[in-house]
Amino acid sequence: MKKFKAIFILGPTAVGKSFFGVQLAKLIGGEIISADSVQIYKGIDIGSAKFTREEMDGVVHHAIDILEPEEEFSVFDFVEYTKDKIEEISKRGKVPIVVGGTALYVKALTMGYDFGGASKDENLRANLEQMAKEKGNEFLFEKLKELNPQMAEKTDKFNTVRLVRAVEIAMLGGEKGKVETDIDSFVIALNRDRQKLYDDINKRVEIMLENGLIAEVEGLKKQGLTAEYQSMRAIGYKEVLNYLEGECQFDEMVEILKQHSRNYAKRQLTFLRSMNDVHFIDTENRKTALDEILNLVNGWLNNNEHK
Repeated sequence: MKKFKAIFILGPTAVGKSFFGVQLAKLIGGEIISADSVQIYKGIDIGSAKFTREEMDGVVHHAIDILEPEEEFSVFDFVEYTKDKIEEISKRGKVPIVVGGTALYVKALTMGYDFGGASKDENLRANLEQMAKEKGNEFLFEKLKELNPQMAEKTDKFNTVRLVRAVEIAMLGGEKGKVETDIDSFVIALNRDRQKLYDDINKRVEIMLENGLIAEVEGLKKQGLTAEYQSMRAIGYKEVLNYLEGECQFDEMVEILKQHSRNYAKRQLTFLRSMNDVHFIDTENRKTALDEILNLVNGWLNNNEHK
């Protein structure tokens, strides 16, 4: 199996992944593939901290603004898309750099998870989604338990997208499992002092609100988007949507959003610490951190060239 090399820049929200990804890409001739489950959507900009063209600084970015906010995008979809992009970028003589914080995406790529050998059955999926709407997730979850009890134990029954996909896989005779990955990955995880990180997360929330997050969500709401859509279940969007629908006061919404963002960062770090062969970099001093990243990456790339 031919393996294509890819560098991963991971870390919690607000740690500076996008900045370091761009800087590294400029130094080594790389292109960035976003591993962010929100930035894939057009119009989901402020709450996802999406980089502007100016901030991208001439570096080619993939997996940003590739879907309408009404569309769904599974882990399977991400893996297939990203594998294709890694191969395409590599064949052009560039270095693929996967940048993001969505743990399931990263896990599926770096640990080589397959999805039962089942691609997608659009009709079956549509029927299952309709079943979830009409009869509820509990009904679908019971169906999954009958089909594949082991898979049911690993599936969040409150997450409709993942539940539908799990039932689809089970009905097609597949099962999620770990297989050999065809990506030779070098993983860098960014981190910094916990309290400083949390302070930055709180500040980022305030900046997003100042920059028009509420107006952005209002616009999406007018387009007919509700909490049922994958794009609107993202942190920042679901909290503001609840506020717009009168479920909480403004100050309460702000505190909930900050708390959810900090909790998410904590989960991201927990996931990163569970991975093997991860190089943690402290980003307190950005110049020092970039030098360290560059040295590690060059060492890995040079070592791979001589294999």
